Amino acid sequence: MAKRGGFPGGGMPGNMNNLMKQAQRMQRQMEENQKELETKEFTAKAGGGAVEVTVTGKKEVVKVILSEEAVDPDDIEMLQDLIVAATNEAMHMADEANTEAMSKMTGGMGLPGGFSF
Repeated sequence: MAKRGGFPGGGMPGNMNNLMKQAQRMQRQMEENQKELETKEFTAKAGGGAVEVTVTGKKEVVKVILSEEAVDPDDIEMLQDLIVAATNEAMHMADEANTEAMSKMTGGMGLPGGFSF
């Protein structure tokens, strides 16, 4: 009686084996890219440079620089808005760098289920 399912000889066919090796290589590259990205810093300014915020690739705020002109005790709301704007822009820059790195690695290939980088 013949075996059901499985692969003849009990091993993976060559194409499947190559696909697994490719997936493992891509996983290692993703980990290396992620580590590299986490060490990078992204700086954005708001209010014509009155506020400057620096974040890491891990999306941690590491520095906030305020010019004296930005510190107006009568207009705290404007300063708050500038900090939020600069922080959001720096985070956006980190996201773009991550997306670009992933796209380079995957060659822009689409993944099953509609996922793509």
